[in-house]
Amino acid sequence: MNQLLKFKPILKDKIWGGEKLIQKLNKKSDRKDIGESWELSDVKGDTSVVVNGDLKGKDLKELISEYKSELMGEKIYNHFGEKFPLLIKFIDAKEALSIQLHPHDDLAKKRHNSFGKTEMWYVMQADEKANLIVGFQKEVTPEEYLHHLENKTLTDILNIDEVNKGDVYFIPTGRVHAIGAGVLLAEIQQTSDITYRIYDWDRPNPDGTYRELHTEEALDAIDYSAKESYQTDYNKEQNSSSEIVSCPYFTTSVLPVLGEITVNHLNKDSFVIYMCVEGKVELTYKNQKESLKMGETILVPAAIKELQISSEKQSELLEVYIK
Repeated sequence: MNQLLKFKPILKDKIWGGEKLIQKLNKKSDRKDIGESWELSDVKGDTSVVVNGDLKGKDLKELISEYKSELMGEKIYNHFGEKFPLLIKFIDAKEALSIQLHPHDDLAKKRHNSFGKTEMWYVMQADEKANLIVGFQKEVTPEEYLHHLENKTLTDILNIDEVNKGDVYFIPTGRVHAIGAGVLLAEIQQTSDITYRIYDWDRPNPDGTYRELHTEEALDAIDYSAKESYQTDYNKEQNSSSEIVSCPYFTTSVLPVLGEITVNHLNKDSFVIYMCVEGKVELTYKNQKESLKMGETILVPAAIKELQISSEKQSELLEVYIK
């Protein structure tokens, strides 16, 4: 398995979507409501397909089936089998997303035969005063929560942060959250499409219907506790990977690149994903060269342990793997 892998983005139109994925990240669509670009997906019905090199046209399922631990890493393949464990996205919220949360693994398995959904956000661009909703301001009881939900005052008890480029938020299962209008971000999450929507701003679909809410299912899935701050602090070092989030499901580092560096993955028993969140880089492995522009993603198989990354101007990558 000696090929750097690029995949065709899977674009999703959404009631809250806009045009930043097309205008800023160069995705191809004539729609004006593209909310998500699924960069790497093994969700049923939405499997990513390779667009480069000798493996062009093969999908992620076929690759895992054929290359197994060479692609995934031994421990990961032994644990997940032929299921790719992460879903990688870029998201453009022209309007606010619904207020929602995701169930933990046990609940998701019991109810939906699915993984839960732990995720993280990296803000790539935010309009003035754009915000994210993450968690409660203070601990609440289920009764208090329901009272505010019924009275349409839920935002009175939620934590709302104005955000800027580079801000990072970790969203474990159970934590109530929503992306506010005007935010463009990278999302890394477990492979799961299970969402409990608790409030959708009383917003009708184009046909006058309303999207389903999951009031009952959410009650025993919500984490009612509160934190002093929900934003992740991290440091950046030029031409070096600095860890920003690590959990059992994924580890994400930030890698600012200028000039040429050699990246070594000998200590990882995992595939590595690079998401370009600023600028443009070139990745070189043996005779293969692949460019990666802002808004593009590449999968480095576990069998590839060293590669060169170069950039003529200041660029930034997110590096994602499983420990």
